[in-house]
Amino acid sequence: MPKPPESVADAMTACPRSTRVQIDALRALIYETVAATPGVGEIEETLKWGQPSYLTHKPKSGTTIRLGWDEAGARLSLFVHCQTSLVDAWRDRYGDTLTLIGNREIALPTDQPLPRAALQHCIAMAMTYHWRKTAP
Repeated sequence: MPKPPESVADAMTACPRSTRVQIDALRALIYETVAATPGVGEIEETLKWGQPSYLTHKPKSGTTIRLGWDEAGARLSLFVHCQTSLVDAWRDRYGDTLTLIGNREIALPTDQPLPRAALQHCIAMAMTYHWRKTAP
């Protein structure tokens, strides 16, 4: 897993201590999932709206994933673009496993283990979103 760009590392360092372990674990899961998902290729790690963000670069197979947290450190969020159909698809499949908010967020309590299998599938779906929309 690559070292984060300085701006991303600074943002992650500024998050509440109780959130940091989960942020690191979710970041690792994103890279792990990308490496195991055919067709994704390279991703770019950057800041968008002051939050660590991961977008497909070559090819542009998916939609951006952003990571956020609340200031109290009780919740971590994985965001996708609100105009995708991803959260609806996740709600159908993982509505009783994940806390899905609106049309763009998975909310994860920081005092519980990450639901790795569900998150890995959601990340793979986000990273292949555009590719799957155009596939025959």
